[in-house]
Amino acid sequence: MEYAFTAMRIVPSLVAFAIVGSASAAFFALTVPTEVQSPGTQQGEVVSLERSPNCLGCHGYYDPDVSPSDTWSGGMMAHSGRDPLFWAAVAIAEQDFDGVGDLCIRCHSPAGWLDNRSTPTDGSALLDQEDGGGVECMLCHRLVNPDGSEHLGTQNSPFEANTGGTNPEAYLGGGMFVLADTVDRYGPYDTTFTAPHGSQQSNYHRSSDLCGTCHDVSNPVVGDLAHNNGAMDDLPSGSFSGVLGAPVDDKAAFNNKPHAYGVVERTFSEHKASGFDEIAVSSFNTLPAPLQNGIMQTAYDAAQLAGLGGDFEDGTTRYYTCQTCHMRPVEARGSATASPIRKDMAVHDLTGGNTRVGDMIIDMDARGQLVLGSGLTQRDKANIDAAAERAREMLQGAAKLEVVGNTVKVYNLTGHKLTSGYPEGRRMWLNIRWFDANDNMIREDGKYGRLTVAYGGRTYQVESLLDLHDPNTKIYEVHGGLTQEWAAQLVSIGTDPNIPLSFDRITGAVQQTLGGLAVQPPGTTAESLHFALNNVVLSDNRIPPYNMDYDEALIRNCLPVPATQYGNPGPGGKFNYWDEFTMNPPAGADRATIRLVYQITSWEYLSFLFLANDGSVTHLKDTGKDLIRSWFRTGMARPEVMATATW
Repeated sequence: MEYAFTAMRIVPSLVAFAIVGSASAAFFALTVPTEVQSPGTQQGEVVSLERSPNCLGCHGYYDPDVSPSDTWSGGMMAHSGRDPLFWAAVAIAEQDFDGVGDLCIRCHSPAGWLDNRSTPTDGSALLDQEDGGGVECMLCHRLVNPDGSEHLGTQNSPFEANTGGTNPEAYLGGGMFVLADTVDRYGPYDTTFTAPHGSQQSNYHRSSDLCGTCHDVSNPVVGDLAHNNGAMDDLPSGSFSGVLGAPVDDKAAFNNKPHAYGVVERTFSEHKASGFDEIAVSSFNTLPAPLQNGIMQTAYDAAQLAGLGGDFEDGTTRYYTCQTCHMRPVEARGSATASPIRKDMAVHDLTGGNTRVGDMIIDMDARGQLVLGSGLTQRDKANIDAAAERAREMLQGAAKLEVVGNTVKVYNLTGHKLTSGYPEGRRMWLNIRWFDANDNMIREDGKYGRLTVAYGGRTYQVESLLDLHDPNTKIYEVHGGLTQEWAAQLVSIGTDPNIPLSFDRITGAVQQTLGGLAVQPPGTTAESLHFALNNVVLSDNRIPPYNMDYDEALIRNCLPVPATQYGNPGPGGKFNYWDEFTMNPPAGADRATIRLVYQITSWEYLSFLFLANDGSVTHLKDTGKDLIRSWFRTGMARPEVMATATW
């Protein structure tokens, strides 16, 4: 269900938009700084990844609803290298810290990264077709557990992605993938039929730990250099260097698990802190009543195909892992050849909540504006459209509303925070429309609509939440930022003090600069959308998942901020998996419609990516401009309705 909105005039040109702030000396790095390097398989150490189009002949075409290649090719995993929002963010990151783009490319174009084309770190050496396939099939199907407990992968000293010792614990996150140096495919089945390639059974491929490889994102630069390591608790002394250019052995990323520092995204950690991956799907009926709906029910129902109450067809216990919800089982073949029909074949759609960026990818490809992966086929476009519809279904199963008196209760029906993933620009809110006895609307809380902005001497109409600070509106989102101490550190090592940290969303005027924050009193913070520089979560009121443990969330740096929210459990306790918001009915209200609304990216974030791009990273100088124009053309990332209720 799409959010109802009023049609508006699309602005045809943003040429007059002015870049606010001064250009810095940032360009890109030809050698990856030690602050950015991370453990795991390194460039040139293993045989190149076979590209995903080579899989299509056997794993595509035969059923677009379930065939692995077709379902994969519509989702954002397949388009992570094309994603224009990603490249606009990389442009800012490269301006902020030369070389940090290598970390981004590692996950978004792993084939190009492994083939040693991540330098220059602005992505200019990546090959449009060869490296534009995003998270290739063969990245996931050559992953092994970094702890070496099942299969051995390639990880050479000092780049071992585990704690070392007799019983090493894996580093799961930060793109620290460990790959087998083979063309064999690794997957969950004990294959007995003859395939045109070798195969290896891997239990790791049924574990959420595999997904944690890229879905806990940590910033090793902040983790090592910032005074607080970008964490809720400082790292132990001796586990980081704090010195620019120190050897990798001394860096935070080589001496700590990825979740311990440099918070950017914590989807995997939110999931692990909930313990969902230890809850058997077969125990669905023991879950609290609100959770016996939506995504959890969909996953349970799909798992019944195997005829074992929720377990895998081979009798292995199926848990509520990432794969259970995001790769639902169906009865199907895994290929068009001699593969058997399985009753638990995982659909490779990897669906999340992204309903809008695919439209921008298609739009920008038609104009030759994609940084990578140009030339989408009609089949690609159809698969992108199908993936967007699946994402809408996923969103509609992610939450439940319940109204008691003047209180609306919002339940999180997912296995991670609601919402989760990339924090910048994503938000969810309650839209409440109040009507009198004659059915006249007398007030709307959380109103989304036309907003007049004035940039570069011209006015434009965009769409956004109209009042970001209305006490009658509940918005669920993350606000990141920088501390004064870290700003002063950055200035002291030569970072441009004129970097704008934030802009006014109406005028585009700079609200604060790095240098301005650096001279404030200690303890001062400033909000910022610079994910490569942010070292503190200023607020995070997203709804925790069921059973999220305070202690584990603290260790993993994914507590709500402040941690007194959601029942204020404190050490040893569990957070509530719901929010209660007290509505404020206006005088004369007779009824109300309540909608929980989600937006994948906002005007505020897109305008930041445009305004903050000073053009110094030449290869990416137009990414913010091209992105915001495409956002206009494709409907401004209209919000999606997740759940409804009435008062």
